[in-house]
Amino acid sequence: MENIFKYYQFSDFFKDTSGTFSSNEISFTELNETHFLIFEKTATTYNLYVARFKNKKEIGKIAPEIIEVLVTNYDKSIPEHRMALKQYFAE
Repeated sequence: MENIFKYYQFSDFFKDTSGTFSSNEISFTELNETHFLIFEKTATTYNLYVARFKNKKEIGKIAPEIIEVLVTNYDKSIPEHRMALKQYFAE
């Protein structure tokens, strides 16, 4: 997973205090000024979301305006999981 975080330039993990991610640690990458991909790290898995915030300073501090689960229990060895992530970076 470390390679995925580096390749897609995800932030370092930090604790969510918004309550949106059950106080788990999260990491994000910016798609544009208001849309972000977020990995939530639970005790045993990673979940991938796309979310909308007014700006990146709100991530982990307040609830997103819109959020959608893309992949539950992300596994980089499953092609559909990789494609769910990759589709947001297609040129």
